[in-house]
Amino acid sequence: MSIIQAIILAIIEGLTEFLPVSSTGHMIIGSSLMGIAGHPFVKVFTVAIQFGAILSVVVLYWRRFFQNFRFYVRLFVAFLPAAVFGLLFKKHIDRLLENITVVALALIAGGVVFLFIDRFFARQAQTGVSSDEDISLPRAFRIGMFQVISMIPGVSRSAATIIGGVTQGLTPVAAAEFSFFLAVPTMFAATCKTIWDYIDEEGGTFTGNELVLLAIGNVVAFVVAMIAIRTFMQFLHRYGFKVFGYYRIVVGCIILLLTYLGFFQGVQVGNF
Repeated sequence: MSIIQAIILAIIEGLTEFLPVSSTGHMIIGSSLMGIAGHPFVKVFTVAIQFGAILSVVVLYWRRFFQNFRFYVRLFVAFLPAAVFGLLFKKHIDRLLENITVVALALIAGGVVFLFIDRFFARQAQTGVSSDEDISLPRAFRIGMFQVISMIPGVSRSAATIIGGVTQGLTPVAAAEFSFFLAVPTMFAATCKTIWDYIDEEGGTFTGNELVLLAIGNVVAFVVAMIAIRTFMQFLHRYGFKVFGYYRIVVGCIILLLTYLGFFQGVQVGNF
């Protein structure tokens, strides 16, 4: 992987991590088009640079992030389902991460969902819970169950948790913000687990060049994610989620077309 390729993937991560469009799916697409998707370090890189993205949440929301102890209890309860399912089904999840067809179909399916529930989101904006302080522990756990669905690449962690939050009575904005907060323990744990597995199970070690690429990737992802979060919240207030539904469907269809034409390398494109 070159520095330019690392920067491109980091920009993709920063732009898409907190948008309901699937950052994992977009990075699989990007790395596949660049012909580097099959390299073990690239797979670690696409997860590890999420650390830079989650730091943007801590910086932008630092006053709300460092609040009372109950806030962390809610995050922990919401984080638990993904932690348990991730440990139990990691091998199956890893296989899905290499299947571009899964990404395409999940993008399309999620896009259709957004088109049909956008009106519901608009109604919840008027009547839903607008503060994360009012999220009960059972409600936090149910939102965490929605996050489990996002382990399928292409679904989008933010999309799943935002939908989960709204169905549990939150306003779309409150659901989006709680999704940002929940990303911190989830993505931090995923980063640590991925690096541990790479070093322990795969026998991998990071070269000096790879450490430089990781540092650059995290810095770029951090900066771009800060811009993306601010822009997303402004966009959400004005337009809602329907645009993301159309975007997901279009991207998913393009992926299927490119797959049929043989553009992707280093990933599975068959049955799953």
